[in-house]
Amino acid sequence: MTASTQSQLVAEENVTTLSPLASVAMLSHALQSASVKYCHWKSNNTLDQSGSGDKDIDLLVDRSDSLKFSSVLAQCGFKLAHAPSGKQMPGVLDYFGYDAAADKWVHVHAHYQLIAGHDFSKNYRLPIEQPYLESSYQQGIFKVPKPEFEFIVFVARMMLKHSTWYAILSGEGRLKPAEREELLYLQSRVARPQLNAILELHLPYFGVTLFWKCVDSLSSNSTFHSRATAGRQVEKKLRTHARRSTYGDIALKVTRRVVFAVRRRLHLSMPKYRFGSGGTTIAFVGGDGAGKSTAVDALRCWLFKDFATSCVHLGKPAWSPLTKGIRGFLKIGHLIGVYGAEASTMETLNEKSFVSPGYAWIIREVCRARDRYWTYVRAQRYAANGGIVIFDRFPLAQVELMDGPLIRQFVSSLANSPGSVCFLRPRPNSWLVKFLAQIEENFYKEIVSPDLLIVLRVDPDTAVQRKPDELEYFVRERSTEIWNLNWQHLGAHVIEADKGKAEILAELKKLVWAHL
Repeated sequence: MTASTQSQLVAEENVTTLSPLASVAMLSHALQSASVKYCHWKSNNTLDQSGSGDKDIDLLVDRSDSLKFSSVLAQCGFKLAHAPSGKQMPGVLDYFGYDAAADKWVHVHAHYQLIAGHDFSKNYRLPIEQPYLESSYQQGIFKVPKPEFEFIVFVARMMLKHSTWYAILSGEGRLKPAEREELLYLQSRVARPQLNAILELHLPYFGVTLFWKCVDSLSSNSTFHSRATAGRQVEKKLRTHARRSTYGDIALKVTRRVVFAVRRRLHLSMPKYRFGSGGTTIAFVGGDGAGKSTAVDALRCWLFKDFATSCVHLGKPAWSPLTKGIRGFLKIGHLIGVYGAEASTMETLNEKSFVSPGYAWIIREVCRARDRYWTYVRAQRYAANGGIVIFDRFPLAQVELMDGPLIRQFVSSLANSPGSVCFLRPRPNSWLVKFLAQIEENFYKEIVSPDLLIVLRVDPDTAVQRKPDELEYFVRERSTEIWNLNWQHLGAHVIEADKGKAEILAELKKLVWAHL
């Protein structure tokens, strides 16, 4: 039995112990059926974790099969996503799939080039993609390279990541426990004569002597000086294949490290992936007790870890500085008794006051409309730049009791209500009322329908039971309006919200994923 056969048999002992996800198994079968030339190029000691969705799937793909590969991924339900600028690398694409049965994301890194280096820069290409792919064979769920090829690339990666002066001075001069396990795993599976032959044939400028010096330096008892010396030699040997100069690479790493530290200190979220199909807006509409906020929070947690996601509450938009000033002025008027309490119901309108509280309510509604409009504009900009926006409540012309223009309806009800006659009581035919109502309506006309409208519909009786702390007639009225509307002509997706939370969330995830 040859040394090559022995190495392959030893590697095949590492069969997967975790069952692969259905979506991953489908991908593997489709790649094999389409005769795509590829391999899972690194971390094959934990290949079962990649198959189960617990780790990313790192595939090296022959660039001549790039069209077939992207077609297979699309057929299997995977979607292209763009990495943040700090993580983008030439010849590397990212695809995401969602396995509904396991409720897991599946992240595929598609490499058309072997790019290595420090995590902040990835400055070097290892130009051995073709022989690397030609050495691959099937092991479990994916094809993998020969252990000798994988070990060569692993050592080069670890030297560039941990054994440069920059890495050592940054406190990154030692391998992590998982990397040390991978080192031992690969060392036990390589045949030294074959590995030396690969180096002489495909990486003659690297050299056999330097390679084994690097292997020795990666051991735990090596000095920092010996490791840094070997790391510097590796950088020199690979300088021809660097993406930028040594000093340019150091400057980039320092800059990104500072930016990362500042963002972490200020508790700012890190840049996320954005889908290649562009951003989108998703709006939830429903009466009280339908579970809108619960659904929005659940979807945000589901998406936010990996993707640029923003949740916007259009029912309660943040106050602008102008709104704060106007509301403060109106508050002073109330405190000194110019008018009674803020009016949103007929009961408060009948209070005796020098000026009807109706005008204060009208001005507040104009401010609310303006705030909703500008909140919507900012959300649209975020989506236009590739982000996912989830709206909690959304103004619709068909919904009259929530989140839409209310001034004309309010003044009409006020005119027909009994009560004392106040000075400056709003009248439907007043030019000032018409003027303010028109301003309010103009703001809402600028708010167009979202890309995906989801209606959570619940029986009014159930809604009342879910909201025992709120006025029954108020909850019932709003829920009844949502319940009775015909949503089909609006292209809305109606979900009956009287089901269990887990069932509703699973349905929502499938719906949103199909839309993204």
